[in-house]
Amino acid sequence: MADRKALAHLLRRATFGPTAEEVDAAERAGAVATLDALLNPPTADGGAARTPVPKLPPVMNAKTERAEQIRAVGSWWLDRMVQAEHQLHEKLTFFWHGHWATSADKVKSGPLMLGHQQTLARTALGDFGTMVRAMLRDPALIIWLDGQKNTVKAPNENLARELMELFTLGVGHYTEQDVREGARALTGWVVDTKTGTASLNPKRHDAKPKTILGRTADLDADGFAALLLEQPASPEFIARRLWLRYCSDAPIPQPTLDEAKRQPTTAAMLRVLLLADGHAELVKQPVEWLAGALRQLGLRPGELPDNQRKQLQSGLNQLGQVPLRPPSVGGWPAGAAWLTTSATQARLKVAQLLAGKAPQPVLDRLGAAPQGQRVDALARLLVVDAFTDRTRAALDPAAGDPRKLLALGLASPEYAIQ
Repeated sequence: MADRKALAHLLRRATFGPTAEEVDAAERAGAVATLDALLNPPTADGGAARTPVPKLPPVMNAKTERAEQIRAVGSWWLDRMVQAEHQLHEKLTFFWHGHWATSADKVKSGPLMLGHQQTLARTALGDFGTMVRAMLRDPALIIWLDGQKNTVKAPNENLARELMELFTLGVGHYTEQDVREGARALTGWVVDTKTGTASLNPKRHDAKPKTILGRTADLDADGFAALLLEQPASPEFIARRLWLRYCSDAPIPQPTLDEAKRQPTTAAMLRVLLLADGHAELVKQPVEWLAGALRQLGLRPGELPDNQRKQLQSGLNQLGQVPLRPPSVGGWPAGAAWLTTSATQARLKVAQLLAGKAPQPVLDRLGAAPQGQRVDALARLLVVDAFTDRTRAALDPAAGDPRKLLALGLASPEYAIQ
């Protein structure tokens, strides 16, 4: 049987937050079989039926109606994260949201942001080239980076620059001339917000030859994408991004990078990285923290009263990470940025809300343990390897009150780490 601590670590990285029962199952199956099942689930995802894609009513140019649509999509997605049985796929979809960081603050459309999320989900596990081509046609991303303003008469460089710098190659693998020529390749795309589609207007497209990364041809969006994907820097860039978010903030070991970049799909690349040596502690992003806590407590945000769903959204806002609203095209920060004093206070406030809604069976599991062993029972419930002596000293006085104990455990430094 595999080491339980290592399996818990694997599941914390691959999912939004494993339950103790999921760790038990992994212990019986082993690390390789567990990861294979996460990457290639054997059954249909029943969570999809419980969280159907919302049907959003049309908006008649009303600011409040647009805001409500966007809020509805964000609430649906959080519910989906918790309910999804295919947890690796769901978490990877959110990773890609931070990679192709696109914000409703500028897009201002619930349907377009929902379409953006669906495109990420559809392409999350497959070959990266399919995702790049799909994103260059994504209406929300086009609006976010001013692609609809990019015409043969007035090229706009925003999308071309970020496509190379943040999405496919990274800094140092292109020149300013490549940006200018890349912008020409992306000219002509327009968005129909009523139908939620993007299309190429030939009259707005620059059909003349462009020279990008040393290649001269009549490149359009697909040709530009193909050229970028041919660069050795592209798979290395994606492998490093995945390593940073899933494995360690230290550089990826060269042998692991060499193996990862040879993989044909994101799923295969992620498998290499998750099984590799060299992992280090990572701080949970607020969405990871909240979705994991909801899963472990058996709480479904979609079934909470509307005021409490709004409290969860408010909590994420205070923590600095709200789905559909990344702060910039660079996405959200990582690491210690999430461990500020204000973030700790916000986590405790949300933790108290969650503990107050914890189902009775969860409280009974804590209460069934002898009082001197309840902190250990809490660690098992929250899939924490162990609490430090300092944290135990704070938790022990609350052992007689399961809800208080649970709130403190969710707000503990150990639970903030994966």
